[in-house]
Amino acid sequence: MNTQRFIELGEGLGDVFELCELIRTNSGRIHRAFIFTAGESGVLSLAVALDPAGEGSFMPIYISREGIRSGGQESARVARFREAAAEAGATPVTVEVRPSKDFSDRDQYYRHITGILRLNHLIPPLR
Repeated sequence: MNTQRFIELGEGLGDVFELCELIRTNSGRIHRAFIFTAGESGVLSLAVALDPAGEGSFMPIYISREGIRSGGQESARVARFREAAAEAGATPVTVEVRPSKDFSDRDQYYRHITGILRLNHLIPPLR
């Protein structure tokens, strides 16, 4: 695995639908699905990591960043995401991360998440 990069879809409802469609159309490539919780800030991000296409070495991680407020019960968007992942044979892994507002730019934020995922063996290390 040479390159892993986050591809941000957006924060709205339509972006979650797009993420679910990416899961359905790429069900054979799913490495893992993720629900990132940002602790006390109460926001969730939904993401899916896909295995490289063909003989490539690029692992895309599609994300709908912090578009969902967590509350007492699971939102319909999270339920749709879980359903799409389940249809593709994946169970989303919940990972607690710091909110993006804690970082000076998005690259730092995504490096933070990448480090957590690698440390916990949820995505492969770089070679």
